[in-house]
Amino acid sequence: MFSPRVLKSASSLMCRGFSTGQMCRQGKAPDMAEGNTFLLVSNVRNRLREIVGASTNWKDHQQALAERASLSQYLAQSQDELPAKTMKDSAIEAHLPLCTQPALREKYLNYHNSVRLLICYSHTWNKELKRSPLSIVTALVDKIDMRKNIIYPDCDIKFTGHVTWVGKTSIEAKMHMSQYHDGAYTDVLDATFVMVARDPENKRAAFINPLKLESPEEDAIFQQGEINKTRRVELSTASLLKVAPTDEGRTLIHNLFLNTLDTRTVSFRSRILPPNSVWMEDAKMKGLEICHPQERNIFNRIFGGFLMRKAYELGWANACAFAGCRPTLVAVDDIVFRKPVEIGSLLLLSSQVCYTEGMHIQVRVHTEVLDPLTRQHSTTNVFHFTFRVEKDIPAIVPQSYGESMLYLDGKRHFDETMRSQG
Repeated sequence: MFSPRVLKSASSLMCRGFSTGQMCRQGKAPDMAEGNTFLLVSNVRNRLREIVGASTNWKDHQQALAERASLSQYLAQSQDELPAKTMKDSAIEAHLPLCTQPALREKYLNYHNSVRLLICYSHTWNKELKRSPLSIVTALVDKIDMRKNIIYPDCDIKFTGHVTWVGKTSIEAKMHMSQYHDGAYTDVLDATFVMVARDPENKRAAFINPLKLESPEEDAIFQQGEINKTRRVELSTASLLKVAPTDEGRTLIHNLFLNTLDTRTVSFRSRILPPNSVWMEDAKMKGLEICHPQERNIFNRIFGGFLMRKAYELGWANACAFAGCRPTLVAVDDIVFRKPVEIGSLLLLSSQVCYTEGMHIQVRVHTEVLDPLTRQHSTTNVFHFTFRVEKDIPAIVPQSYGESMLYLDGKRHFDETMRSQG
């Protein structure tokens, strides 16, 4: 399986080099010079451990989490009890000096996950308390839009972000990633996350600070958060797992069905594959991961970034095998964290090409945990990835009703991605 970090051929990677040569000098940002004060991403996780009271040691970590139960006495009984915070209160700028610290180059893909948590804890932080009574967890990755196809392994990276919307117990946070190359910062990606606040033992919802808006620009950002919330509710209500397809969707599926019928027979069961097409059944991949303790987060569950990376790797490999060439990621959207993954779990991943259009491939990755004792399967996440290749690709063709629903769902996600980027 190809690594997601290998976004260019081996020869081009060798040309850039991983040593502190000319390319590294071009990739060293001036605002990361020695003596400047900024937050290194290597310190973000340490700061989170201080806020939550977690430990890097496995034995101490267990005890620290058990002690968090006593923090319940500091939880607010209503949002009115909490002081309003501004967007500036949660603003974070974290730097990843890939140019001068080569050891970080093998880890950089996971750092944005800790940054978004620190953004949310900065919004809810009470300076009077030594530890935060809140357990803030990721509920949804609303959207990740790639602005650049290549991430250089030896050029400095900057993460910025802040809270953009709050409800009573949930937070929307936006994060921007840029990279310094050839004398300037360029946009790499924009991401929107929805986080939820829970009690110290992560058993029930907890109230968070309201958001105080200080300018028309901030008001517009907050209103966009309201629009995003409404859109998510509408998409959930219209899910094909709950309601029948629209008239347009039913017509599309029936036309696909008619296009596969063998005209030499008078039978609904005699199907033939149209030219330049692939049956959906033949465009899938599966994987298995054993979830080890080193992939745990500060709450002693499997790190959400690890799940996203493994899903991305499988989805990328699936798109690569389908297209016959290396795809580039366009967007990730609508990742719902339905169930936490415990340490030691058997994680099953299933990737499916569910829609194609022109040079684009829509891939759905379903993840679930298997309890080996009860043999029960529980869905943890569903990931939606949009890839692009530099050539036209075969059409994907469903056969069963279930595959037809996957096709329509994939088309919905693809259309939404194209609208947001248009």
